[in-house]
Amino acid sequence: MHKDLQEILISQAQLDEGVKKLGERISRDYAGRTVTLVGVLKGCVLFLADLAKNVSLDTRLDFMMLSSYSGQHSTGVVRILLDLKESIEDCDVIIVEDIVDSGLTMEYMLQNLKTRRPRSLEICTLLDKPSRRKAQVPIKYTGFQIPDKFVVGYGLDYNGIYRNLPYIGVLKESAVEGNNTCR
Repeated sequence: MHKDLQEILISQAQLDEGVKKLGERISRDYAGRTVTLVGVLKGCVLFLADLAKNVSLDTRLDFMMLSSYSGQHSTGVVRILLDLKESIEDCDVIIVEDIVDSGLTMEYMLQNLKTRRPRSLEICTLLDKPSRRKAQVPIKYTGFQIPDKFVVGYGLDYNGIYRNLPYIGVLKESAVEGNNTCR
């Protein structure tokens, strides 16, 4: 376990099994169709790569980057930093997100993507933190529901680090206080 963590919340083996089940479910639900997975950068990268390997369908990948966080707090303002490269009109689209917390970013993204006229639009999140929800968003695919703890690993970061951890862990408060610059 990394020295800056107080506990491992979801092990690598649990992640592997959870992602496999999500891929199998998506494959069943969209059998015979092509699905477009829209990853929300940067946190989705590890999850999206593993999920795509477990979807047994023709699959397109595209990405968006949105920002609403500074450190571990939401600013409440969502900005699009990178938009889709391809049209999603008449496509079956699944937004792939690392974590749905307040739901505000996802609510904004859903409203934005609906205007682009996809055939269908669903959300797949690795982690769901419903206790923090401010906007109710319809999550069709959830890997794990977690308590209100600040988590890192498997794509999730704090100030740009910890994304490479192969598990989901809870960051120590001392790591948050002492991690404001590059080491």
